[in-house]
Amino acid sequence: MATTSAPPRPATARRTTIALKILMAATGLVFVGYVLLHMYGNLKALGGEEAFNTYAEHLRTFGEPMLPYGGLLWVIRVVLLASLVGHVYAAFSLWSRAGNARRAKYAAGKAAMKTAWMRWGGLFLLLFIAWHLLHFTILKISPNANANGPDVENNPYRLVVASFQVPWMTLIYVLAMLALALHLAHGVFSAQQTLGWTGTPAAYRRAKAIGVVTAVVVAGGFLLPPLAILFGLIK
Repeated sequence: MATTSAPPRPATARRTTIALKILMAATGLVFVGYVLLHMYGNLKALGGEEAFNTYAEHLRTFGEPMLPYGGLLWVIRVVLLASLVGHVYAAFSLWSRAGNARRAKYAAGKAAMKTAWMRWGGLFLLLFIAWHLLHFTILKISPNANANGPDVENNPYRLVVASFQVPWMTLIYVLAMLALALHLAHGVFSAQQTLGWTGTPAAYRRAKAIGVVTAVVVAGGFLLPPLAILFGLIK
């Protein structure tokens, strides 16, 4: 009686690696969509207090009565949390596999620097996300609140203005956006490569350009409001 032998280990490892790369690409694209929408919302601050606060309130009432108050935000949070867990899991699994398969150092210094940056830049962004949630959602940290009127923590626009009038808080944000830009430039390209969208030299160059443009648009859009506040263009 013939028996079916188990697939060789290298083939199984390759399939697992491909699955991890697809997971990383898919969850990364979820984050790209989110940061683009989040950036658009932040730019409402350039339109003044009413425009920004109306947008913030609309996020909470969107979908009523089918969704409860704030329901959309909770849907987004659950999707983002699941994507974050998947993305971090895939990233660390792939880095671990690469480390186990490579006993010697990289021969190419450029590749080593890029990998190190994605690793440490990603960790920095994780820490920033935690800080960002504490800053604007959980604790609503506002060291300059007294200069912006009473109950500033319950006024989204006033909280943003109070925060970025403080230079060190703006600096944290600027550094995070620079890290995000570099992460996006490489990540968006890598996602397209994983999904098979870089099969020709023209497609490869296009994927690189899309990564750079996405990084510049997102980081630039996010930085406009805090820098405008810091330099007194928004009060």
